[in-house]
Amino acid sequence: MLFVFLLAGALWGLGALMKTPVQARLYMVGLLYVAVLGVQAALPAGHPLREMTGGSPALWLLLGGAFVLILIYRAGLSRLRGRAEAVEAARNDGTAQDPSGPFTGEELERYARHITLPDIGGGGQLALKNAKVLVVGAGGLGSPALLYLAAAGVGRIGVIDHDVVSLSNLQRQVIHTDARQDMPKVFSAEIAMKALNPRIDVRPYNRQLTEEIAEELFGEYDLILDGTDSFEVRALVNRAAVAAGRPVIAGAISAWEGQVTLYDPAGGAPCMACVFPEAPAPGLAATCAETGVIGALPGVVGSMMALEAVKEICGAGDGLRGRMLIYDALHAETRTVRMQRRADCPVCSDL
Repeated sequence: MLFVFLLAGALWGLGALMKTPVQARLYMVGLLYVAVLGVQAALPAGHPLREMTGGSPALWLLLGGAFVLILIYRAGLSRLRGRAEAVEAARNDGTAQDPSGPFTGEELERYARHITLPDIGGGGQLALKNAKVLVVGAGGLGSPALLYLAAAGVGRIGVIDHDVVSLSNLQRQVIHTDARQDMPKVFSAEIAMKALNPRIDVRPYNRQLTEEIAEELFGEYDLILDGTDSFEVRALVNRAAVAAGRPVIAGAISAWEGQVTLYDPAGGAPCMACVFPEAPAPGLAATCAETGVIGALPGVVGSMMALEAVKEICGAGDGLRGRMLIYDALHAETRTVRMQRRADCPVCSDL
């Protein structure tokens, strides 16, 4: 075998002196290996040439197999390195924080089903990439809305909520997990959204929405989604949105029924105070904790909110501006009612 190794070394060295490409030198060594196997197979045992080249084909077959395994391993490493470099390049190129550039190849594949829709297309997807949407509440309605906004490629998504994940939430708040109990909901939502789409910019606000911060916060976003379950908080969202000139997609659920609408007095539609000028009587606007709610209902209504948000951002189809969609899950019925602005509305009459 020593003779063969010396011959292989001589071939390699001669090739190097002649500046022969590495691939050509590998071919020469490979041909030598095939020739040695031919000698071992053709000549009888004990033949001097066979003994000089190892005496048995078994050793050469083992050596060749080991070499093939090394080549496969190196090829696998090369592929993994290439994929890692591609992922790293994608992360550093065309991120949501820099929406002015063209879509990356990864983004084109991620949003391909949107881009092929005539009502969305590349222009609509770019509008989503440039959009800033704030979701108030990371509970039952906020959970599916946040996930679908993230999946849709909305460039910046804010979420404000001061609550933490509890066991009773998990029956319907699908953005959270059992392992994230006692974690602030906004951070739990951020984890799920970034896992679904790492390209987006998520802004979690782990605090209660108050009059002092609402208007300024809303002014930083293009569209507000209200997924809260308290009339007082909804009224606060409405006042701040009217003051900031931002449209609000509002959802509400109770037991088996849900509703979705778009409040936008700046766009000619009523605000919440036009439709509900006074707080409901005690007992008529109970929370989900008080009345119960079927688990999948927030998923349906929250997904509708996300869908209306995508339509509003892209300018697609007919939205719910000035209309309220009411869904009766128990009887599988849907109806739509029209709403008008009130000239004497205490919130938006001055617009």
